[in-house]
Amino acid sequence: MISLNLTVPLAVDFNDAADYFIFITNLLLATSSVLVAGSVVLGIICKKSLRAQNRFIFMLNTSISDTLSGIGGYYIGLFDVQEGYPSRNGTYYIVPSLLGVNILTIMFAQVDRFFAVAHPYAYSRHITRTVVSELCVFIWFYTYFILMILNIVSIDVASKISAYSTLMLQAIIIVKVMLNVKLYLIAKYQIARDPPGPERDSKKESLRLIIVVVMCFLTLWTPYFYYIVIIELTKSTYIFKNSACDPLAMMIRLSATCTPGLYIWGSPALREAVLKTVWKRVCPPLRKR
Repeated sequence: MISLNLTVPLAVDFNDAADYFIFITNLLLATSSVLVAGSVVLGIICKKSLRAQNRFIFMLNTSISDTLSGIGGYYIGLFDVQEGYPSRNGTYYIVPSLLGVNILTIMFAQVDRFFAVAHPYAYSRHITRTVVSELCVFIWFYTYFILMILNIVSIDVASKISAYSTLMLQAIIIVKVMLNVKLYLIAKYQIARDPPGPERDSKKESLRLIIVVVMCFLTLWTPYFYYIVIIELTKSTYIFKNSACDPLAMMIRLSATCTPGLYIWGSPALREAVLKTVWKRVCPPLRKR
């Protein structure tokens, strides 16, 4: 048994092989999130042509959130932490709220792609890069303004606000699913009628990418969401010892790697930017290629 003199104990006791597996898995999840999401952040920031496109501004926003989630994952995933009301060694929901940033950003990115393809002329006149940037800033402000209120009020009031927020998130999930279906139909029928060319390829790429990202995000996140709903409705306690031992919470942290990873997979321009501006500078063998 490993014993360390820490204010906050480690998530596991290292009494058996499962403890080592849990610890190493959480360590890898946090590290992969920081590396992959951080690479996307640097790739977009360093490439002016990417920063000029609205869809990459949304990608930048979620990737910043995912990078911070990875950094927070070193604490939540390696130490004995349980968020909740009341929490145990929690972060006052600062790290979990990064998920709220991603939920709202991806939803607005879906709306953005819908109007960009369905109403291109109105979109080009009204939805500028400044508008999208201001929207992303508002998402951060709104998320952490609500969090500040939750941390100021009493636990009973915070629990009620959290319950209402859960209902709102249910509505957002429904909207995201409906938007995904709509985007799929647009990609299948409307773009198919457009003449071949770079513009059509760009529309197809952006729609395909946001559809896949949303499907992956909901797949990894929804089980934990309904688990929390059941806990709140039944007034029961958490089944798992802490967040590090919770496989559903691990799925949440995995989304911080999968989302930016899908960005790199689905966008050749971003993939090239990440390779040239980030990894070729970090890894000497890649510079020779």
